[in-house]
Amino acid sequence: MKIAILAAMDKEIALLKNILESYESIIIDNREVLHGFIHRHEVILAKCGIGKVNAALNTLAIIRGFRPDLVINSGVAGGAGGLKIGDLLIAGKVAYHDVWCGPGTIPGAADGYDLFFLPCRHTIEIAKRYLGEGPESGISYGVIATGDIFVSKAEEIKRIHEVLPDAVAVDMESAAIAQACVSEGVEFNIIRVVSDTPGEAENISQYKNFWSEAPEKTFNALDIILSKIGE
Repeated sequence: MKIAILAAMDKEIALLKNILESYESIIIDNREVLHGFIHRHEVILAKCGIGKVNAALNTLAIIRGFRPDLVINSGVAGGAGGLKIGDLLIAGKVAYHDVWCGPGTIPGAADGYDLFFLPCRHTIEIAKRYLGEGPESGISYGVIATGDIFVSKAEEIKRIHEVLPDAVAVDMESAAIAQACVSEGVEFNIIRVVSDTPGEAENISQYKNFWSEAPEKTFNALDIILSKIGE
């Protein structure tokens, strides 16, 4: 299977390189990416950048240049209720928290799309089978809310919950990646580890300190999922 793995930042790419075998640098649509293999799958590892526009543009370029069967976005997210730092989130649904197209439209829904983008069910089933689910496992399959701000305050979480009451995490790329994939007919999923908890303690410090400890949980989970896809 051809799989594209996207991460927002160079530090995330550096961690993901540890599980990429026999890789080389190649150019796709004027973008330098890493091409290699993970568990017999042909893989493109690429940086999508921070924010919705960067994520959408780079995802679209990778899809059109590499034609993957599956796109997986791996990285970090802020907890938006109930999740703790270090918990793993595999998206069950993805939506925008900062989109409204005017009267007669649903807050959170991009023009021409449903409110929620639905990830690949097969990867979710694999994750539940081999990684577990529920509070005791530290793994959630909830709603990720995406917007173009770094969420750091309790009042921002409150506003997000007014749009998406079931959101358990926030980030700046997932829905844009999902929308690009849906527009091209490509399956996707999002795997993120909680790096901070906005509105609880000082989450910017939480975020900075989080990176002093490599978030290997996300990447170990990704490695396990890839090993089981196609079995």
